[in-house]
Amino acid sequence: MGEMEDALARAAAGTATRPIPKSAQARMRFLLKAEKGSTRAVATRLGITRRTVERYLKGTLRRPRAELAARLEREVRRDWQPRVQQRARKRASTATGIVIETRARFGYTAAPGSTDDSRMRRITQHLPPAYAARLFDAQAAGAGEQQLQTIAAEGLQEIYFKDRGRRAAGLEVEFTDIDYVELDF
Repeated sequence: MGEMEDALARAAAGTATRPIPKSAQARMRFLLKAEKGSTRAVATRLGITRRTVERYLKGTLRRPRAELAARLEREVRRDWQPRVQQRARKRASTATGIVIETRARFGYTAAPGSTDDSRMRRITQHLPPAYAARLFDAQAAGAGEQQLQTIAAEGLQEIYFKDRGRRAAGLEVEFTDIDYVELDF
């Protein structure tokens, strides 16, 4: 996954109303239920053997290695409270919008005589619901990282750089070299 996809997943996981299960056994049980009882699917998803999954389910193994613990937590968060995540996405795409915080290289093409050299900027900006809806629709359609970045760049271009059309009429923004990006909805 890319930077934008990860940021969307973290933002969706941040909408949870209850904490995820704490023990490895409980997390395995949750994944097993999410995969409709298939230990093979859980093992494939975590990159371990079926027997290891069975040992965690049985309670023989209790403390996973650090890398497995991280994968296990990430996979549980991805599927935790899907209806809550869906409601938050719907609310963001129809009413509240999203907040994007990023540090990236922004360059732009503008009128002659202006400084269009790209430079690193740290920007925190609220984007309207239309851009949130476009991001969610593109993600659901399986859009690549570049398409998601383009949508975010268009949103920042219109809201931050052009100030909703009040300035910089011919400005085209490029959004590259992402240091980090965080989304909240």
